[in-house]
Amino acid sequence: MRGEGNYWIRSGFINVLQNFASVIFGFGSFFFLVRVLSKHDFGEWTVYMTTITILNIFRDGLIKNALIKFLSGASEEDKPKIMTAAFTINMIITVVIVVLNLALGSLLARLLKSPDLVNLFYLFNIIYVLNGVLTQFNCIEQANLKFKGVFVSNTVFQAIYFFYVLYCFVFNVDIPLYHLVVVQIFGSLVAMVIAYFYTRSYLNFAFGFFKTWMIKLFNYGKYAFGTSMSSILSGSVDQMMLSGIISPIASGVFNVAVKIVNLIDIPTTAVANIVFPQSAKRMETEGKESIKYLYEKSVGTILAILIPGLIFIYIFPDFILYLLAGNKYTNAGSILRVTLLYTLLIPFGRQFGTILDSIGKTKTTFYIVVVTAATNLILNYFFILNMGIIGAAYATLISNILGFTIAQIILRKELGVKFYHAFVYAYRFYPEFYQNFVKPQVIRFKNKGKL
Repeated sequence: MRGEGNYWIRSGFINVLQNFASVIFGFGSFFFLVRVLSKHDFGEWTVYMTTITILNIFRDGLIKNALIKFLSGASEEDKPKIMTAAFTINMIITVVIVVLNLALGSLLARLLKSPDLVNLFYLFNIIYVLNGVLTQFNCIEQANLKFKGVFVSNTVFQAIYFFYVLYCFVFNVDIPLYHLVVVQIFGSLVAMVIAYFYTRSYLNFAFGFFKTWMIKLFNYGKYAFGTSMSSILSGSVDQMMLSGIISPIASGVFNVAVKIVNLIDIPTTAVANIVFPQSAKRMETEGKESIKYLYEKSVGTILAILIPGLIFIYIFPDFILYLLAGNKYTNAGSILRVTLLYTLLIPFGRQFGTILDSIGKTKTTFYIVVVTAATNLILNYFFILNMGIIGAAYATLISNILGFTIAQIILRKELGVKFYHAFVYAYRFYPEFYQNFVKPQVIRFKNKGKL
């Protein structure tokens, strides 16, 4: 079990640190962008980013988990067929979304009360094509239990965007929003090339139309897609509805609080990337008991990293907002406090979806997330109308509590999971970390001093 503990601490922290570097660039971009753009332009940029995130999830949700699951356990003979089948589905979805975006982009921009966004949506089509290939490369690498290429390609993309925003901030350059999209296009191209070099040793496509594998991927992926789409809608419907019901400025104000929460959420994403390929393999060899351990241990690891930051930000929300977003958004302190409450539930929900997808229960995950997303949608509409911006935060908190409750009931029935075990693992994390990482470094330092 000590080896297992070392694995989780080592793997978790490597991925957390890698993702941390990437998210720091993303958050750094936000830090300067929120100061360069007017509240109206930042609100419109928030609406744009929320919309394209949904479009990316539309494709990635259908392909990503299915490709990783089938490829990680496939024979050498089947791997080329699986890669080709996934690429075929990828290209079909890409073409459909690009056509719909060209046809309906102007209508969507008007519905969101942001007519200036139409040109940004059209430019995004180039990014969508490039990201389709990038996603394929990243999934193939993760299926082989490698993460470095994913980290490097993502970090370089974020760095390119960050340094452009930093340049505009330092030299007081006005930023037309379409310039930001052009920078994203360049960053996506560079990231795609980098991902190729990390993945090329695994690339082995086959010639043909592999209908059987396409059906398998689609049948598995359709529920993972539905789960991802419902999940992202649940997490972004508040910002979309704030823009449509109130204004893009309201969406921007709420987004500031969400950005801070996203920074805290780094460990959740990092550990999820480790857990999915591992749990898919363990299910085949060790059974459900090992999956139960994976869930409780992974959530505990995330909580151990999250909780200190959550406490500090909850105590000093206005200071954090002033520090990170300046004077324009210090009125979002009460919103930030509410969002922090449901942040504590995110690791349980994220790992729930990861674990159930890996054991083939994608349909169950799908139904739960749909219920949660529908609840969030309905609550957001009424709460925003009656309470304004903070109503969006309360709506999301209530829907997350509902999703957490349902998920834990199912995990207990399917795998015997006890959610409070996660807090036990979180408590154990600190002495494990000290014994396995801090103490050896202290001893090494003392020994060098003696020499």
